[in-house]
Amino acid sequence: MPFSAPPPASGEPYVLSASLDNARHLSSLLRAVHFQDHATCFATASGLRVTVEDAKCIQANAFIQAEIFQEFTVQEESVMFRINLAVLLDCLTIFGTSSLPGTSTALRMCYRGYGYPLMLFLEEGGVVTVCKINTQEPVELLDFDFCSTKVVNKIILQSEGLREAFAELDMTSEVLQITMSPDKPYFRLSTFGNAGSAHLDYPKDSDLMEAFHCNQTQTNRYKISLLKPSTKALALSCKVSIRTDAQGFLSLQYMIRNEDGQICFVEYYCCPDENITEAEL
Repeated sequence: MPFSAPPPASGEPYVLSASLDNARHLSSLLRAVHFQDHATCFATASGLRVTVEDAKCIQANAFIQAEIFQEFTVQEESVMFRINLAVLLDCLTIFGTSSLPGTSTALRMCYRGYGYPLMLFLEEGGVVTVCKINTQEPVELLDFDFCSTKVVNKIILQSEGLREAFAELDMTSEVLQITMSPDKPYFRLSTFGNAGSAHLDYPKDSDLMEAFHCNQTQTNRYKISLLKPSTKALALSCKVSIRTDAQGFLSLQYMIRNEDGQICFVEYYCCPDENITEAEL
């Protein structure tokens, strides 16, 4: 059951306050982008974005729309801070990751602004726990500039198709090669592991294919070590949008439906490892 956090003792207003009946909705999404310990949180009136990066090669964003929260208030145009994501997840699951049937952990999250900690008030079964997590100066984030006008190829696939692919392909390969084309093979995933080359093709009229918009043939390779963290989001998702731009940058946008049927998104951006010429194919 939701509850209200006590008013700030200093009399200063919160620049961000949000409440959730079930903290697990937030923790499961954050776990899907938890491949580095620190994350940058960016809040506006439309919701919360949590961004994680590694080696300036991969970026993950969890989008939690304001409608997901029972209350979501931002007093400034935008609120931004960096936080230890591992600590935040530990706090969100302080009552355990699996609640008894019919019970859930209610959450109220408050932030007074620059220099202040993020306050979490968690309640389950009448027990309230208060956590204060120090915040840090946000760092400059990569801008992959993935606007729709720069997208060359885009497909939307049911997630089970991609889950099967990751199960079947040889993950001893250092790279995953992705081919997207208006002609055959349309959409091909390839690996080059210890057991040799493996290819998995999806025709554009496959039952798993929900949308197919390919304008030109592109073949790019991506380090599997960079893509592996995205399998956490893949496991939770029902659909995935796969997009590439002219430089071969990859966007994987996962649509995730929570226990209440609400839709959230987790997006991964990844730099290509190398471009493949026709002579190499």
